[in-house]
Amino acid sequence: MSQFDLSGKTAVVTGAGRGLGKAIALGLAEAGADVVLVTNRSSADDVKREIEALGRRALAVQADVGDRSQLPGIIEQALQHFGRIDILVNNAGIIRRTPAVDHAYTDWQEVLDVNLNSVFTLCQLAGKEMIRQGSGKIINIASMLSFQGGITVPGYTASKHAVAGLTKALANEWASKGIQVNAIAPGYMSTDNTEALRDDPVRSKQILERIPAGRWGELQDMKGPAVFLASSAADYMNGHILCVDGGWMVR
Repeated sequence: MSQFDLSGKTAVVTGAGRGLGKAIALGLAEAGADVVLVTNRSSADDVKREIEALGRRALAVQADVGDRSQLPGIIEQALQHFGRIDILVNNAGIIRRTPAVDHAYTDWQEVLDVNLNSVFTLCQLAGKEMIRQGSGKIINIASMLSFQGGITVPGYTASKHAVAGLTKALANEWASKGIQVNAIAPGYMSTDNTEALRDDPVRSKQILERIPAGRWGELQDMKGPAVFLASSAADYMNGHILCVDGGWMVR
């Protein structure tokens, strides 16, 4: 099990205050990593306390990842506090649900700024440090809508297709430099982003009928895949989009 040990590693996780980001941050800490918790509106205080109770160190950084000018500060604070960045998890994301014909350009731009532009910029900033170190793990959070079209979410779908493509492009450039860039594509998980779907009895039933596992994903389901991709056990994985979906994509 030593391959999965993250002791001595520092991880940066965006959108770490709740939902998938919180679960991933806790999973990495449980495996031994110290964690930089990046949040915007939600507080990371509870997550920070949980990580410190595990005997790991945590730093809470407040930043709007949709504002490109704030992104360098995330990396700078992580380096000042921990001295290095070994793992970057680009988890922060938003969704705007409106039929395409009525989809406001401001919504489109906001989704792309948070879901895609921040991912590229943080990969670039952290990647420079990882290249200098000669090692690093980057995990981008993709989606089932990295493969499918979705309904009434054109900006979100476009951003998640792009995240998958960016993951592959960076893997091509950085694999030879000791950096593994991969992505996790969560299926239909019980989070704020899917609340509207879960509250719609017709759509919820349709979704559950397609999932071979017969249930919505839980936050705990993200921990193992994240630890795996962040660990030396995944040293030969590059540019892979790992579906954590209860079998959604195979049906």
